[in-house]
Amino acid sequence: MSGTVYMIPVTLGDADPNLSIPIGTRDITLSLRLFAVEEARTARRWLKSLDRTFPIDSTLFFPVGKHSDVAGLEDFFVRVSGGSDAGVMSEAGMPGLADPGNIIASEAHRRGIRVVPLTGPSSVMLALVASGLNGQSFSFHGYLPVDPQGRRKAVRELERLSAGGSTQIFMETPFRNRKMMEDILAVCQPSTRLCIAADISLPTEFIRTMSVAEWRRQVPALEKRPAVFLIQA
Repeated sequence: MSGTVYMIPVTLGDADPNLSIPIGTRDITLSLRLFAVEEARTARRWLKSLDRTFPIDSTLFFPVGKHSDVAGLEDFFVRVSGGSDAGVMSEAGMPGLADPGNIIASEAHRRGIRVVPLTGPSSVMLALVASGLNGQSFSFHGYLPVDPQGRRKAVRELERLSAGGSTQIFMETPFRNRKMMEDILAVCQPSTRLCIAADISLPTEFIRTMSVAEWRRQVPALEKRPAVFLIQA
């Protein structure tokens, strides 16, 4: 009988795992000795933070990135098909959301392997429920184009889509947050509502929804802070 692939959540930033990771999720995570991860060093550190006695040396880590080829993960799936349970971990939050963990889940389904999501933090979902914007209809777009022209075009399109009542959610790497804010405030209508959710679950957490016109009068400092942006016209 095949093993199970568990989609394992990780804390957002340096949040206390005791506050955001349920005991059941932690117990399953610590029972595994086979993982697919973005970065093995980070994964090892995370497991040690959950339990200092975790047997890292007897645990296998398979790297998976957005350009990973399923053929390169054959050994991982052979082990799971042979009965070994495995975990998929992101660098932060839930694997599969703005994260290459979906590659593992998709191939597992193709092979008839059970995929189980574990409970834990997701910056996208936490931002949405705290935003006050429409949680009945929403779309998540991950990262927008890096080039300024492409980014502004994407923001305009998301604002247009949100005019139908659907919340549009996207994110940016922390060192480009200032540019993202400049572009949002430059191209969006003054009445469009914008939620900025930064440092979610950390002591410095900042979540606020205001109109673009209001944000133009008080731009927050977002440098080096992981942030999620939500708009609704």
